[in-house]
Amino acid sequence: MVDEGATERGRAPARVLLQGEPDGWHCVVVDGAGGERRSDFAGAGTRWSTGGGGDPEPPWWRRRLAETAEGLREAVAERLTDATFRALGVEAVITWFAVDEPVAWEGLVTLREADPARFPGRVAPFVITLEPGRGALLPEANLLFSTHAPDAWTTLAAVAERCGTPPPKASLLCGWADHRSVRVGRGTLALSTDRGEDGVERLAEICGTRSPGWSGNPEMRFRVDGVDLLDEPARDVVALLRELGHEVVRRGRTVRLAASGLTLYGPDLPGDAEPFTAVSLQPPAVPAPHRTPHRSRA
Repeated sequence: MVDEGATERGRAPARVLLQGEPDGWHCVVVDGAGGERRSDFAGAGTRWSTGGGGDPEPPWWRRRLAETAEGLREAVAERLTDATFRALGVEAVITWFAVDEPVAWEGLVTLREADPARFPGRVAPFVITLEPGRGALLPEANLLFSTHAPDAWTTLAAVAERCGTPPPKASLLCGWADHRSVRVGRGTLALSTDRGEDGVERLAEICGTRSPGWSGNPEMRFRVDGVDLLDEPARDVVALLRELGHEVVRRGRTVRLAASGLTLYGPDLPGDAEPFTAVSLQPPAVPAPHRTPHRSRA
C-alpha cells in the first residue's frame, strides 16, 4: 500500500519512484520540498527463483515483471491522486518514464482540477441492467446470451471507446472459450464466451468488478430489479433481493441466486456493512461454477 505521507500533511507530491528489487517492490513519493516517503508492496521481487540455485530465468519472466510493474504504476497513481484530492482538493496525474525497464520507473506529478465525477450528480453513471435469463442492457447496446462472440467483442470495444479506456484485453480463464475485459471508470466489465452444442461460440457470462472507494469516471453500476448490486451494503442488497422473491444462498463470501444465474462476491475482508465487490451473470440453465472473478490489477 502507498503511504501518502506528505500529501496527507498538505504538501503536494512532485515525483514518484517505483523500484523492483529481489526482495520485492517499493515506491517513494517525493514532495516539492524534497521530503520523501517510502512504501513497500507485498509480493515477489525481480529475481526468478526455482530453488535450484543458478537456474536461468524462463523466457516469460521479463513479461511477468512488465505486467507487475504496469499494475503497480496504476495502483500508485490511483492512491496518490485520491490522497491529493483528500488533502488539497485537486488530483495528481503521473507521467511515467522508464529508468530501467521493466523494474525501475520515475513519474513526474502534475496537479489538475478534480474530476467532476468526484462530486455527486455531476456525471451520469454507466448503468448496466442485468436481466436474468436474457443478458444485460447497456447504454446504447445490449449483451444477450444469444449474442455471437464477434458481436460481443465489438460491443465491448464500443464500451471502451465510449469510456475513453484501452481496448478490450484478452486473458485465459479456464472453462471458457474466450475471456475479454475493459475498464469502466475504475471498474472492470468482463465477458466470457463458450461453444454450444451447435458449435457456435456465444456470450456465456457477464462479470463486473469494482474496488472500494471512488468508482472513477464514469461510475459503473450493476442493477437487477432496480437494486444497485455494488453500491449498497451487502446485507441491504441481500435483504432487498429476498423481499423481491429471490432465493438467496450464501457460501462464504459468495451469495448466489441459483434460479437467476446471478452470483455476488463480497469483499476480501468479511463484513456485511461493506458493498459487494463483484457480480456475475450466467444463463440460469447452466449451473454457475464457483469462480473468483478475474482481476488483472495489482
